[in-house]
Amino acid sequence: MTQMTTGQAIVQSLLAHDVDTMFGIPGAHMYDFNDACWEHRNQLRFIVTRHEQGAGYMAYGYAKSTGKVGTYTVVPGPGMLNSSAALCTAYGANTPVLCVTGNIMSHLIGQGRGQLHELPDQLATMRGLTKWAERINHPTEAPGVVTEAFRQLQSGRIRPVAIEAPWDVFGMRGDVNLDVPMAPPPPPAPDPDAISRIADIIKDASNPLIMVGAGALDAGEEILELAKLLQAPVTAHRSGKGIVSEDSPYGMSFAAAFEYWKKADLLIGIGSRLELAYFRWRWFPKNIKVVRVDIDPTEFVRLKPDAGVVTDAALGTRALVDKLSSSISTRSNREKEFEAIKASGLQAIQAVQPQMDYLNVIRDVLPRDGFFVEEISQVGFTSRFGFPVYEPRHFVTCGYQDNLGFGFNTALGVKVAHPDKPVVAVCGDGGFMFGVQELATAVHHKINLVTIIFNNQAYGNVRRDQQTNYGGHLIGADLTNPDFVRLAESFGAAGYRVKTPAELQTALERAFKDDLPVVIDVTVETGSEVSPWSFIHPHAPVE
Repeated sequence: MTQMTTGQAIVQSLLAHDVDTMFGIPGAHMYDFNDACWEHRNQLRFIVTRHEQGAGYMAYGYAKSTGKVGTYTVVPGPGMLNSSAALCTAYGANTPVLCVTGNIMSHLIGQGRGQLHELPDQLATMRGLTKWAERINHPTEAPGVVTEAFRQLQSGRIRPVAIEAPWDVFGMRGDVNLDVPMAPPPPPAPDPDAISRIADIIKDASNPLIMVGAGALDAGEEILELAKLLQAPVTAHRSGKGIVSEDSPYGMSFAAAFEYWKKADLLIGIGSRLELAYFRWRWFPKNIKVVRVDIDPTEFVRLKPDAGVVTDAALGTRALVDKLSSSISTRSNREKEFEAIKASGLQAIQAVQPQMDYLNVIRDVLPRDGFFVEEISQVGFTSRFGFPVYEPRHFVTCGYQDNLGFGFNTALGVKVAHPDKPVVAVCGDGGFMFGVQELATAVHHKINLVTIIFNNQAYGNVRRDQQTNYGGHLIGADLTNPDFVRLAESFGAAGYRVKTPAELQTALERAFKDDLPVVIDVTVETGSEVSPWSFIHPHAPVE
């Protein structure tokens, strides 16, 4: 037992779970916790942000690009609510994010007296946004609650969690036992009968397609082995990009994979909601069968497969490989066929201009191990099928929330997690302005992110839809922007303006050598971008 405050017990418990970075903004409710962070400032880096949403998204970017827990702290009430969009994104993108917040004085919770930052029921609100949330009522509870938070973050389907403590509890002292068992439970072992049923279906298939998602990020080796055994391509919508490298014959963008899909007779989903097949393509070949490997049992109710197994992606895929290796006949090598499909797909997507010309430049300049963070923008949408990815976690996306404005803030967290790797954020002018204040954070903490703003003076998707579907009735679509170069320079960052892909290449090569944050403003004529949606939502083939 050690005498300490609740704030100190939380911080020491976080350190015991290998937390090394905290994003956030101090505040009155959190002062005793903030002071405990200061006591361990040599072990716990505190990144102060300029908005709570920025703190949440930076923690998200840190977690999404590493697989480690991303942790942030904000004041309760409006502070927690300001960060809730990031919690929603982490929930939708299966990302381990921990929110540490406060509450009003313990004796006033639920009384409706209107104390500073009071919500009617903050804990219930957080439970509606996360996988799990709990309150710490006394310092002796802190190690157990923090350990349970990490158990939730590291087991089952990965999603964010939150913990709170009342204002007066953070400074409360008590005898605390920090020795709490920390190991999360192992994932469920693959059921042999379920593996056998899946294997029997696979053996009868001639043209299987493997579709992967965020649940398969740590199963790349096993999935590639399965792909080679079956001679099957592997595709993904967003989060699964790079699990099988797109410079491998088996790693296929979804634009190319849709052509293969037309003759597929089996869909193998691994750690994926199968959004691509069920909600994007919205068309299935006749008599196709579906098998799934997923750790979330509710997935098998939501989209019932012909056969499935509830287990970890790596364990399940390994069990399938072991089962099939001894029972499936050797299949003819189809790598040249897959390469031809990929080449045809690559040629087709070049029509999406000017986005593809700019993405081709970024791919050429960004090193293989660099990180690319998309955004809800014309270039961001196009990147989902037009930007090749070679390693898992190196294409950082937002999952199904599709939050406008998440990209810049998220990319700052990616760069904090990978200070020695180049990180590029692509934003529209509309999305960038959601978090522009975090340029101050970037400069203050020397977060040398390269941000490319594609400046079309509009919410481009809204404008196109209003032009196409609503008779050109433009409302709220056109924007007036600041001079982004001068704005960046006023914060102490570098700013460049370019008008062509060739100019972007020069600016990007220079930006990676700069020792400060960089903003590149790419001038794009309003309404000039070719729509990427024919590849994201392709029409069903004519039968």
